Formats: sequence, structure tokens, C-alpha cells
Amino acid sequence: MKAVLCKRFGPPESLVIEEVPSVALGAGQVRIGVHACGVNFPDTLIIQDKYQFKPPLPFTPGGEVAGEVIEVGAGVTRLKVGDRVIAMVGWGGFAEELVVEAERTMPVPRGMDLVTAAGFTMTYGTSYHALEQRARLRPGETLLVLGAAGGVGLAAVELGRLMGARVIAAASSAEKLALCREYGADETVNYDAESLKDRVKEMTGGQGADVIYDAVGGDYFDQAMRCINWNGRLLVVGFASGRIPQLPANLVLLKGCAVVGVFWGAFTAREPEVNARNLGVLGQWYEEGKLEPHVCRTYPLERAADALNDIIRREATGKIVLTTARA
Repeated sequence: MKAVLCKRFGPPESLVIEEVPSVALGAGQVRIGVHACGVNFPDTLIIQDKYQFKPPLPFTPGGEVAGEVIEVGAGVTRLKVGDRVIAMVGWGGFAEELVVEAERTMPVPRGMDLVTAAGFTMTYGTSYHALEQRARLRPGETLLVLGAAGGVGLAAVELGRLMGARVIAAASSAEKLALCREYGADETVNYDAESLKDRVKEMTGGQGADVIYDAVGGDYFDQAMRCINWNGRLLVVGFASGRIPQLPANLVLLKGCAVVGVFWGAFTAREPEVNARNLGVLGQWYEEGKLEPHVCRTYPLERAADALNDIIRREATGKIVLTTARA
């Protein structure tokens, strides 16, 4: 089978694609014929040895896939050959086949194609966990989303609207903000052209946002801390800007706010039952036509470096997905 390999840490151009032997199938595992692989910001970090998980070299990046079960290991009763599944794996996904524990898969929601499925779980799972369990977002509250046109950001905009919030989307261009409005944003801020802090204060009558979803970090985190409402919750989701900000603790005191970490990967391992319920809700909402995942472009597996560079250059809106010859 073909697989993208990271043989040395470095930029996307250092990746290679090679024929590699299939992995042996163990008890409790399934072999998935991969049709599509979601591309995510952590993939750009793991290949540079900048992520909290550090697989030994050589390894295949790619944390989420969608495809069909082509072989079932001993003891697996929930799945059968031909089932359409999504799998979350951490790494190993940029390949034509993947062996994974059966319990780490979920069925593809009815009516969802496999390209869309490959980009669904991580973005929507992260954002729903952030808004539901970590922020406890309630109808009528104001939600500010930073990096709102990216994968997790656009999901947060869409979910915030569905959960009854007033959504302010912040992004870096008029084109990105237009997409955010299509996905339910009530108001928008171009934070490359105007002050995020001043505009959000103006939009909220000086009060600030009740919940701030920050997947960007850097200077935007600094401004966000200054436009949060009393009893607000600032969600730390990621650092796409490249700078991990330092927090002046006096601002937390003066604002009476909470700064809340969102680590979806750890949450799925520590609270699998809650995560399963979340994914069930998301799948149902998709089947009811309430969610419309946005895949901005696809690339063949051989162009994994191009897909990753689009993420690094912040050129992606919604999701980018790699496809294999099975698609």
C-alpha cells in the first residue's frame, strides 16, 4: 500500500510517499480501506516535532480517516466487512490502509460522503466539546470565535448558531468573513484591519463577549482577554498564530472570568462515554440537515505537502481532505 512517511522532522516538503507493507491485523482490530484523510493543524506540528505527541520515526501523519472496513480481527462483533466508518487515530492516516482498534471507529452518518466524513469528527468534536462541556454556552449569550473560517473555527460558528448564541466571527479577510456569515455568524470582525478589542466592545455595548473561542493565540489572545464579559469564559483551543501567549493573571481577576483549556484528544480518552454522546448528537444534527461541513479543497495523497502548506499559510477555509485511489 502507499503511505506518506515522515522519515525526518521538518517542513511538509520533507515528507515522502512510498510503498510500505500492510500492518498485521490483531484481535479487536479492523483494517480500513482508506478513501479520504482529513488534514488538520496538528499534522503540521507533528511532522516538525512540535506537537505534544511524538511518534518514533518513521511514521505516517494524519489523525482522521474515512473508509470501508476490509478485514475484521478476532473478537470484533460490532463491525463487518463493507461497513463505512470514521476513525480517529492520532497519526497513521495518510495511507491507503489503516489498522485500528475497532472501538476507535464510528459509523459514517447517513447521507454523508466519505470525503466529508474524513473532515467531520475532529473539527466538530473539538468545537462541540469546547462549547458544551468547557464553556457551557447558553442560548442568548454572545460567542466570539477567533480564526472563524478555519476548520474548528467554522464548526464553532455553525454550532454556536445552532446552540442559540449570538455569534461574532473574527478572521483575516473579507472572503473568510463572508463564509462565516453563510455559516450563521451574526456579526464579523476583520482583525487584520481593525482592533478586535474595540470592535467587540462596540458590538456588545461595552460589555464584551460571554464566551471566546480561541484557536489562534498570539496577539489575538491578548486582545480577547480585554474584550471578555464579566463571568466570561475564554476557551484555549490552539495556537495557529505560532505564538503561545502569556496570561497576565490580574486580568482574570479584574474581569471575573475563566480561562479554560480545550484538549479534545485527551477528553476522548478520559471521558469516552461523554465523547460518544457528543458524536451521537453531531451525527444526528447532520442527518437532520442542521450541519453542513465545508471542505474547501481536496488533494490526492501524493500532494500531502501542498495540503499541509495550505494549512500553514492559513489559506484553508473549513477543511482540506486528502483522497486515495479508493475514493
